[in-house]
Amino acid sequence: MRAHQVSPHRLTLLLMAFLLLPVSGWATTDTYPFSDPQDADRFRTLISELRCPKCQNQNIADSNAPIAKDMRDEVYRMLQQGASNEEVTESLVGRFGEFVRYKPELDRRTALLWATPVIAVLGGLLVVIGIVIRSRRRPERTAALSDEERRQAEALLKDSGNDR
Repeated sequence: MRAHQVSPHRLTLLLMAFLLLPVSGWATTDTYPFSDPQDADRFRTLISELRCPKCQNQNIADSNAPIAKDMRDEVYRMLQQGASNEEVTESLVGRFGEFVRYKPELDRRTALLWATPVIAVLGGLLVVIGIVIRSRRRPERTAALSDEERRQAEALLKDSGNDR
């Protein structure tokens, strides 16, 4: 019986797979122990509602940025101290700015932000209404040719008929 030989190509791939296998264990998941399941739910809700200041439109639950980890740690610490959701959110807004909220509160600074979609829709409606009203006001007039223009047109038509 002949022993089965492994090709060098397969051996190289197998070696690479074994060498890269530990890399999958390097990804760490933060675990935050809670004694109360309600606090764990509040924590998950808060970190999914707060935006990472470094990342583009990513919440701190999904971000791998160091600042997001610091924010998760701060949320956990405050919840362990008995802070309410509003207190946690206000603390992080005070530290990082209004950007960390996905839904900024309506106040003097954010009024234009909230009003912009309404202003844009109303402005578009006003433009459409203005165009419709202006088009209805114009009398439908057909361009009447003067006698001279009519003679020139007939002469052109006769000339083009002769060219064929």
